Amino acid sequence: MTLLNRKFLPELIIILAGALLYIPFIGGVHLFDWDEINFAESAREMIVTGDYLTVSINFKPFWEKPPLFIWLQVLSLKAFGINEFAARLPNALCGILTLLFLYRLGRKIIDRSFGFLWMLVYAGSILPFFYFKSGIIDPWFNLFIFSGIVSFILFRDSEKPTQRWGRLLASAALIGLAVLTKGPVAVLIFGLVIITYWILNKFRLKINALEILGYLFVLILVGGMWFLIQIIIGNYHVVADFLTYQLRLFKNQDAGHGGFLLYHAVVLFFGVFPASVFALKGFRRGYYDDPFQKRFKLWMLILFLVVFILFSIVRTKIVHYSSLCYFPITYFGAYAISRIINNRTQNYKWVNIIYAVSGILYGIAGALLPFIMMNKNKILEAGWIKDEFAAANLQADVHWSGYEALISLPLIAGVIIALFLFSRKKKLAYIFIFGSSLIWIVLNILIITTKVEKITQNALIEFCKERVGEDCYVETLGMKSYAHLFYTEKKIPLNEKSYDREWLLAGQIDKPVYFILRNRSADKYREQYPHLSLFYEKNGFVFLKRDLK
Repeated sequence: MTLLNRKFLPELIIILAGALLYIPFIGGVHLFDWDEINFAESAREMIVTGDYLTVSINFKPFWEKPPLFIWLQVLSLKAFGINEFAARLPNALCGILTLLFLYRLGRKIIDRSFGFLWMLVYAGSILPFFYFKSGIIDPWFNLFIFSGIVSFILFRDSEKPTQRWGRLLASAALIGLAVLTKGPVAVLIFGLVIITYWILNKFRLKINALEILGYLFVLILVGGMWFLIQIIIGNYHVVADFLTYQLRLFKNQDAGHGGFLLYHAVVLFFGVFPASVFALKGFRRGYYDDPFQKRFKLWMLILFLVVFILFSIVRTKIVHYSSLCYFPITYFGAYAISRIINNRTQNYKWVNIIYAVSGILYGIAGALLPFIMMNKNKILEAGWIKDEFAAANLQADVHWSGYEALISLPLIAGVIIALFLFSRKKKLAYIFIFGSSLIWIVLNILIITTKVEKITQNALIEFCKERVGEDCYVETLGMKSYAHLFYTEKKIPLNEKSYDREWLLAGQIDKPVYFILRNRSADKYREQYPHLSLFYEKNGFVFLKRDLK
């Protein structure tokens, strides 16, 4: 093996491991409503219309998101067909890049061992792993912002002019790409992180006026180009609606996405398990750190607090809004573990107890789930579930054998083995912790997610797929969904009246119309529109039909 090959061998191993972790089976379950189907449908419509500058839903401009992630999905859909695998592949690739980035960054901050440790901690935590198997925007958005902040940190610590400019402009370009992925909130987060550090560092930032101008030029060029093009081609209303929507998310609670003040504290602690437990110890001051390591730790603390506080204030509460915190949380988790392994801090029993209790509770909950589902009829008969839609969901024909409880064994075994090894072989203990967690997460995605999807939305998806090729309209009533667009393979509407729901319900239609409803609102619509006939009802979804007279 040549010297060059040995130098890049760790990177090659990481790429291979990431591919094995994130790519297999990503097409094994339908896309989930809303977000996954939303973005995949926008990509599909770009291909259908040939208009790659306009993000649309139902062939109307969609002003909630910029196009970069949609473009990535377009490339994947063109290469692998319009399907679930292709829609999720960009995030699988993002997962591989993220692991590679964390390894190289960890190696730069401390050493190669820390790079591998940070990568393992990230990959072995629940939501950080799960998101790379999804088709939502946030993995790329988070990677662009985080790498943009890291590039700025490295710029600030650079002395050579060429190196400083390279890192500065790379940071600007990456934040610009984040803007193109999800919007100007990227600039807001970056700006708040920089300003907070500037204040805490006694108003010193080591950046001059020319460098600020260069940064702003590249940021505007990369991040603002699509918005400028929209204005030039006359779609200025799309930009205005987009900015209005972003402001509304901060000021008002989006429909169905409310939550209490500490919503994200709960999400991050339980969602980034087990890293979140050990991160509790990582926030402490490090006496053995060199000056750069101390500064980097401060940057990570600021990033965590900015994102956590910002999205705790925002009235719209969605799980992935705080997902940028996964980077600092896993950093602090890996940092604490690294210090324990190297005997630079003690292995606090209270941290181990929190980990063990949390892990056992997760394992017990997972083990009980199949038995609860096997006795769902008794639960329904007892009337414990008051929501009639949820109750009907549970009536889906999903087989639970009880053997699904075995999925929890790796996690519980990992806890027990780790507790035994903590005082003997600490490094091996943490490998068991995150290795067992990783196995447990993968098994849940492969087995449990499939069953959950069949319970929650399979009846809806299968109905839509049955309409492919049928000359008809398909619309929802009293519910929000994108499934009827993507899974019916909707074509560009030839009749503009088809966008008018009242015309579909009571107008002079030119072809049959199917309506999708939840059972709790079906009676209201059937009373108001008695000419709608019941096509069929399944697992909480009601499908009505209006025939041509």
